[in-house]
Order: sequence, then structure tokens, then C-alpha cells
Amino acid sequence: MSDPKAVVELSANDLQGPGVAFCPNPKMPLWASHPRVFIDVATTGEGRCPYCGTVYRLRAGEKVHAH
Repeated sequence: MSDPKAVVELSANDLQGPGVAFCPNPKMPLWASHPRVFIDVATTGEGRCPYCGTVYRLRAGEKVHAH
């Protein structure tokens, strides 16, 4: 697997719904835009965008709580 273009560290509060992040995120420049995808971060603590390769990772010590 190639090196990620970027790593975004997230707190549990940054996750949407059942422990997912979405990409592109609001901080990305418009030119880097691609179709929005939801990335499961809760299961393994990180996930990679299939379009741009950005890795979304929970910060050390963060726990995702079930609702």
C-alpha cells in the first residue's frame, strides 16, 4: 500500500453517525474535490479514502461510544 497523501487525526466527536468520517473534508481545497464518500473509522481506528488516499485516524486514546 502506498504512503497516504495526508493523515487527518480525528476525535470521537468528529465522527458522524455510526463512527464514520467523510471525504473530502471541509478543510480540503476545492480543486481536490471528488465524490463524497463515508469512511468507517470506528471498526479499526482508521480508514483510507479510495479516491485521494487520505487516511482518517482516531487520535490516540479516543474511544467511539455506541449510541
